[in-house]
Amino acid sequence: MINTIIILFQIFLAFVGVYQFTISLFGIVRKRKTAQHKPQKSFAVLVAAHNEAQVVGALVENLQKLDYPKELYDIFVICDNCTDNTAEIVRGYGVQACERKNPHLRGKGHAIEWMLKELWAMPRQYDAIVMFDADNLVGNDFLVHMNNDLCEGHKVIQGYLDTKNPTDSWVTASYAITYWYCNRLWQLSRRNLNMANYLGGTGMCFDTELMKEMGWGATSLVEDLEFSMRCVKRGIHPVLNYDAKVYDEKPLTFKASARQRLRWMQGHFTVARSYFFPLLWQSIKERSFVKFDAALYSISVYNTFLGFLVTALLYMDNLIPADNVFASIYYYLPSWVAIVAITATVVMFPLVMMLEGIKSWKMYAHLFSMVFFQLSWLPITFYAFFTQNNKQWSHTQHTRVLRLEEVQSKQV
Repeated sequence: MINTIIILFQIFLAFVGVYQFTISLFGIVRKRKTAQHKPQKSFAVLVAAHNEAQVVGALVENLQKLDYPKELYDIFVICDNCTDNTAEIVRGYGVQACERKNPHLRGKGHAIEWMLKELWAMPRQYDAIVMFDADNLVGNDFLVHMNNDLCEGHKVIQGYLDTKNPTDSWVTASYAITYWYCNRLWQLSRRNLNMANYLGGTGMCFDTELMKEMGWGATSLVEDLEFSMRCVKRGIHPVLNYDAKVYDEKPLTFKASARQRLRWMQGHFTVARSYFFPLLWQSIKERSFVKFDAALYSISVYNTFLGFLVTALLYMDNLIPADNVFASIYYYLPSWVAIVAITATVVMFPLVMMLEGIKSWKMYAHLFSMVFFQLSWLPITFYAFFTQNNKQWSHTQHTRVLRLEEVQSKQV
């Protein structure tokens, strides 16, 4: 009985792997034709900040120089439970600092929900809401691309998430390669197939009327994924804008990275419990492939968790000097199947880097250290399963200030 369950789960994981690989092939070719509209949409640009005195000034300067009519957007920095001088720095740039004090409801999701209520009560109303984190930098044409998608009728838009500091350490390099992969073979492939994309926590744009109708309502540790699932459940498909660049700062050390990813996985378990079965049922009832895809993505954290358990079980079974008790699916398949599966997985990452125009040999060298980074998701997810009720927010520590020009010059 146990062997049957193990084999069935391995078959399911193989199906998920083949499914995602097939979807990813549609991201190899990039469709570059996009509709251009004159600037007409107005934006409230929200910046979530918690003790971000060191980096918030660089982002505010960046946002004030966007290639978009200044009368069509305003900047609001949410100073959430700050104990430093973030608010004073923001006001020094002539930007509105909205201070929130609530030690009992901490985290970005609660801060956004509070800010939206403040925004709806203001005299001026905007066509759309854009959200960034305080340690971000933004492409100068970001609002131009958001305006184009809004004019095309899209209600929820995600920008291209890039890494601000990819060369700082092997950890930030691993983040960068992972993000390039996700942008190209996860997000772009779904955009090309007219499927729903998934929000990434920053560089997000929302139609105001939709936000007023739905409310934010996403206060888990992964508010971006939670809101994505709420949208798909309502039949609203978030879309990726591949040209709207956002540069996010990544942790330098493995310890800080593990703490951040642990929070993501803890939140992902919460979202999976809430949305998998409703989305799966709707996908069957409505014959919706998009909702099936979202349901499948919502439980990816459980796939990693159970996959880790099964892999550890099979590995220990092989180590014991006796006949194997548990069976691997590869016992019943030709040896070339495993070779093809491993090769396809390995080839995808350098392929993505070439497609994205990465020319630094040092970044390609980090593909070797990234293997450890990817494998580390397994124990992190395992630990997250047993600590998923922990709602503590982790804050990324900043070591220096970067400007947009410096980041873009390094890419060139």
